[in-house]
Amino acid sequence: MDPKHPHMFSKKTSLSFLRRYKRYFQISLRLLAISGVFLTIYGFYWGYHQNLFTSDLALSQFLQSIGPLAPFLFMMLQIIQTMFPLIPGGLTIPGGLMIFGMGYGYLLNFVGIMIGSIINFTLARKFGRPLVQSLMGNRTFNRYVRWLDNPKQFKRLFIFGMFFPLSPADLLCYLAGLSDLSYRDYLLILSLGKPIALFLYSYGMVEILNRLFQLL
Repeated sequence: MDPKHPHMFSKKTSLSFLRRYKRYFQISLRLLAISGVFLTIYGFYWGYHQNLFTSDLALSQFLQSIGPLAPFLFMMLQIIQTMFPLIPGGLTIPGGLMIFGMGYGYLLNFVGIMIGSIINFTLARKFGRPLVQSLMGNRTFNRYVRWLDNPKQFKRLFIFGMFFPLSPADLLCYLAGLSDLSYRDYLLILSLGKPIALFLYSYGMVEILNRLFQLL
């Protein structure tokens, strides 16, 4: 280890590990993502049959059984699903609203996703393309990395993506870490766009799920 640069060893070691085991890492992520989808769908199925989405009493008893750590655990879940595509955020976001209430659930979603998005940018900025490519997969990475060839165009695309509720926001946050976008501009765009996109997506998905539950 270079005594003048104590962090170089850990960074080089991490990148070397990613390059050596990238294929195994990607396969593991895919398997975990598939498992996360099935677990999330089963969670909604179980919650529906336990009347968690239709009965205030059942929901209150469920939250009491988890204890005071329930909001913290949900927020950690949102941070993880923002960083790694293991659990479909499209289902956990409305799930938080339906379990914790529209106002408190939105706050938990927002804080968790914001923290995860900041971590995404920081990891990409620190470890560079090997990490992002390992997380995205070669095909997805090669498809989107070309957006970085034009910095001004990517910045406009990133702004649009943070305000648009159906954009691949987590992917864009990783790509932003590879771009020349400053930390200040990143936080500003994220702070302005994410609340709006999350609001539109959250309440739209809740309305869709409510209508679906009425049909069941």
